[in-house]
Amino acid sequence: MNDRTSPHGFSVVICVYTEERWEDILAAVDSVRKQSLPPLETLLVVDHNERLLSRLTEEYAEQRLHEEVRVLANAGPRGLSAGRNTGIAAARGEFVAFLDDDAVAERDWLHHFAAAYDDPRVMAVGGRTLPAWASGHRPVWFPEEFDWVVGCTYRGLPPGRVPVRNVLGGNASFRRTAFDAAGGFATGIGRDGDRRPLGGEETELCIRLSKALPEAILLIDDRAVIHHKVPAVRERFDYFRTRVYAEGLSKALVARSVGAQKGLESERRYTTRVLPSGVLRGLRDAVLGRAGGAGRAGAIVTGVTVAAGGYALGQLRARRNGTTFSWGPIERDGTGETAPSGAGTPEGATS
Repeated sequence: MNDRTSPHGFSVVICVYTEERWEDILAAVDSVRKQSLPPLETLLVVDHNERLLSRLTEEYAEQRLHEEVRVLANAGPRGLSAGRNTGIAAARGEFVAFLDDDAVAERDWLHHFAAAYDDPRVMAVGGRTLPAWASGHRPVWFPEEFDWVVGCTYRGLPPGRVPVRNVLGGNASFRRTAFDAAGGFATGIGRDGDRRPLGGEETELCIRLSKALPEAILLIDDRAVIHHKVPAVRERFDYFRTRVYAEGLSKALVARSVGAQKGLESERRYTTRVLPSGVLRGLRDAVLGRAGGAGRAGAIVTGVTVAAGGYALGQLRARRNGTTFSWGPIERDGTGETAPSGAGTPEGATS
């Protein structure tokens, strides 16, 4: 059994916002409690939902797990970034891992994260996220190159344990000192409750981290696996289109914050190499009479076009509104109970 007062080991942060995901939240926590490498604690950060906060507090108090599973209110503005910053501020561990509230981690998830940190230069480690489709199978038109639309690992990422520009936020971990060097997640870029499905906050943070610590190594280890639930509504083409448009808007904000060269470095390779291969593969399947080939090729072309439109509009809005970002350090007291200080509040950010 881990000593939960020790500063070593993992604090796992799960940000939650709606009672509609009650069973998913319980399943996510349960998957963390069953890890082969037990965490020091699991932090459930509730995003401005008093009923859910009360219900979760009672749930884990009744199970006598209040030391193992701590329930916190988001101490910042509404949204995923501020929720994560609240978790970071309260974390007691040397490492902070993040898990989506509608995902479950495989048993060795934290074990594989921990192994990568044997190298002191490693500041972040992400894993592989697999879709759990509500329908039981991938829609035939849905290209694997766009699995990031549903929060999952997409075709084009290299296999194994490899260096990357950024990890994906729903399946990731960081050294606690990474936040001391770079600050927290910037608000105004990522998701905010039920608003447009923006993203990119982890990309912005990772680029900022690499600038603050040029020798830092960021990795993805595809053995650190989670299974991410994809509800039926996200299997539809209208969600696909909305999400890729929002990603274009998000990339404009990321580029505004950290510069277009770094902000779009991986996207250029993805757009010029991975996606054309996907279109050709889809067209080949269509010629061979395989189901969904033409649909996948069409979805890729549509995705690129719509994302580019979102990016162009986002750039225009950023220039017009003079969007800038600021973020403060994540501050803690001796018990790790402090809220984030100035955690990435954007000035004039729009979505």
